[in-house]
Amino acid sequence: MPHAPTPDVLPEGLTVSEDAAGVLTLGFSGDLNSRTVARLWAPALAQVRGRVGAGRPEAVLVRLELAQAGYIDGAGLALLVKLRAEAEARGAKVELLGLSGSHAHLLGLAGDAEREAVKRPKERRGLKVLVTAGMGNALAGMAAVVSFVGECSLVVWEALRHPERVRWKDVLLAAMAVGVESMPILLLVGFLMGLIMSFQSVITLQRFGGEIFVPNMLGLVMFREMGPLVTAILLAARSGSAFAAEIGTMCVNEELDAMTTMGISPVRFLVGPRILASLFMVPFMTLFFNFASLVGGALVMVSIGFPLVTFTSRVFTNVTGTDLVGSLAKILVFSLLVAGVSCLRGLNTGGGASAVGRSTTSAVVSGLILITLADGVFAVLFYYLKI
Repeated sequence: MPHAPTPDVLPEGLTVSEDAAGVLTLGFSGDLNSRTVARLWAPALAQVRGRVGAGRPEAVLVRLELAQAGYIDGAGLALLVKLRAEAEARGAKVELLGLSGSHAHLLGLAGDAEREAVKRPKERRGLKVLVTAGMGNALAGMAAVVSFVGECSLVVWEALRHPERVRWKDVLLAAMAVGVESMPILLLVGFLMGLIMSFQSVITLQRFGGEIFVPNMLGLVMFREMGPLVTAILLAARSGSAFAAEIGTMCVNEELDAMTTMGISPVRFLVGPRILASLFMVPFMTLFFNFASLVGGALVMVSIGFPLVTFTSRVFTNVTGTDLVGSLAKILVFSLLVAGVSCLRGLNTGGGASAVGRSTTSAVVSGLILITLADGVFAVLFYYLKI
C-alpha cells in the first residue's frame, strides 16, 4: 500500500510517494537553487534514509521526478548527487526523470569526479633511463644558462656602445636599492670585522712584541680578500634575494608573459638595469667596507697606545696598487655572478606563491657557491701571476 505523507510534513516543492513494488518517487517542483535547496536538503535526505533500508522493506528503485522543476543551479545538482549517492549506498537503483540534457551532462560529470582515481602502478626506471634523463636535464640547464649569459653580455655591451638606449632611471632605482640602502649594514659589518680581527691579532702578536704588524695584516687581508668577499656575500644575501623575489613574483603573476607578448625582452628590461647597477655600485661598496674596517682597526691600535699616523702609514705602505686592482677585479666578477644568477633564478620561477620562496633561496645559495668558486679561481690565478 502506498505511503502518502501528509502535506504538512514536507516542505513546499517536494512530494514523496511509494508504491507496493517498492518504487520510491521524490517529486520536485519549482526552482532548485541555493535558496530552495536549503529547506529541501534535510527532508529529502530523510525520506531516502528512512524508506530505503534501515530495517524497512527496501525500495528497489528510487525515482527523482524533475518534470515540474524549473531552474537548477549548482546547489540543486549537489542535492541530486547526494540523493543518488544515498540511495545507491543502500542498494537501490536511481532514475532521474524530466532532467534536461545539459543538467544530465553536469550530473554525469559530478559522478565522475566522485569516483576514486585509478592508481597507476609505480613506474620502475632502470639506471640507464635515470642517467640519460639526468644528462638530458643537465644539458638543457646548461643550454639555458649559456643563452642567459649571452643575452646579459649583449645587454652590457650595448649599454657600453649606446648609453643613450639604457633606461637610466631603472638603473638608478636599482643602484639605490643595491648600494645606498645597504650602506648602513655594510659599514656596521666592516667596522666590526676590522675591530674583531685587530683585537684577535693584537692578543696573539703581543706575546712576540709584534703589535706593530697588525695594520699591515689588516690592510692586506681587507683589501685583497675580506673586503670583496664579504661585500659580495652581503650583496647575495640582501640584493640578490630581492632580485629573485621581484622577478619571481612578476613571473608568477604572468607579467613576464605579458612583456614577451608585447615584444619586450625581460632580460633587457628587468635583468639589464640590475646587472648594470650592481657593476656600478659594488666597487664603491667595497671601498666603504674597507674604510669602515680600517676605522675599527685604528680604534684598536689607538686604544693600545699607537698613534693614528703610524696605523695609517703602515696600512697604505703595505697595500699596493696591485692589491687595489685585484680587489676591483674580484668584486666586479662577484657582482656580475651574484646579480646574474639571482635574476636567472627569478626568471625560472615556477607557479604558486611557494615558488617565489624557492627561487629566492636558490638565488642566495647559488650566489654563495659561485662567489666561493670564483674566489678560489682568483687565489690560484694570483699565485701563478705572483700578485
